[in-house]
Amino acid sequence: MNINRQHLQEAAAQGIISEEQAEALHQYLQNRPGAGPRFDFTHVLYYLGGLVAIGAMTLFMTIGWESFGGWGIFFIALAYALAGLKLANVFESKHLLVPAGICATFAVALTPLAIYGLQHALGLWPDGGHYHDYHRYIRWSWLYMELGTLLVGSLVAWRYRYPFLTMPIAITLWYLSMDIAALMADGWASFAFRATLSLYFGLAMTILAVWVDFRSKNGGDYAFWLYLFGVMTFWGGLSAQHSGSEFGRLIYCLVNLAMIGTGVLLRRKVFVIFGAFGVAFYLGHLAFSLFRNSWLFPMALTAIGLGIIWLGVLWQKNEKAITEKARNLLPQPIRDFLGTKGM
Repeated sequence: MNINRQHLQEAAAQGIISEEQAEALHQYLQNRPGAGPRFDFTHVLYYLGGLVAIGAMTLFMTIGWESFGGWGIFFIALAYALAGLKLANVFESKHLLVPAGICATFAVALTPLAIYGLQHALGLWPDGGHYHDYHRYIRWSWLYMELGTLLVGSLVAWRYRYPFLTMPIAITLWYLSMDIAALMADGWASFAFRATLSLYFGLAMTILAVWVDFRSKNGGDYAFWLYLFGVMTFWGGLSAQHSGSEFGRLIYCLVNLAMIGTGVLLRRKVFVIFGAFGVAFYLGHLAFSLFRNSWLFPMALTAIGLGIIWLGVLWQKNEKAITEKARNLLPQPIRDFLGTKGM
């Protein structure tokens, strides 16, 4: 659970700890490296400013930058990145960990632009595309930019160790999965091929997220973005698979149920959300197949929805007992890891 100032004040009011200890503990939890972002006005400003700056050099980059030429783009991006790392060091020295992580992430986000400029300067750019298309279109020519971003992102994350740094890494892995498909199919990958590659790539990214989660169980949430894009990529590829049989659709439903169970064990909502979407799609398919062109169709969907709500009520009543029994079936190291995530 997340411990805030109110929890500590209530503990002090009940005589569990003194008010001085409550305040000291609150300050410690606020400043420790593993402390995550909070939804308050200060942190909203931090992330709003950071995302505006990152967006300006990525999503909202205009074609006007082409006038600087390859070397101009490269050195401007490099200067911005060094300024971001300098600010990260300044904020880190002042124990302002959230803005430090955002500034370090800003530096990583400039890597594709720097590599794009360098490729142009060296005459290595393969086609007539522009950087402002990087976040819009799938092309194999982005691969050098993506691989370079993964390398720089990993080095910066190793140096600064802020969870937000995994965001550009996770997004780049997502982009990479799509561009690899375009490369392997000579730029015109079929829908089925892309869906299959997305499924396996998303599965690999999700396994990576579990490994990162396991390694960082006593620190910050370094796995959040990997989970988000890994599960999204996997589920998207899974849902795009063509199945002409009811058995195949049943397997799809069972996989989504397994995702929900995984999310419960790992305490990761992203599994539960996408798994619930999948189960709802399957149940909707059943209702449509059984009650097609019938006035019973909306009634069937309503019954399904209310039934899911009732399952939620039952789960809330028995969540702790079911989770404990499920975790007791797992090896001790995994149980210890899950134990750090709370019940």
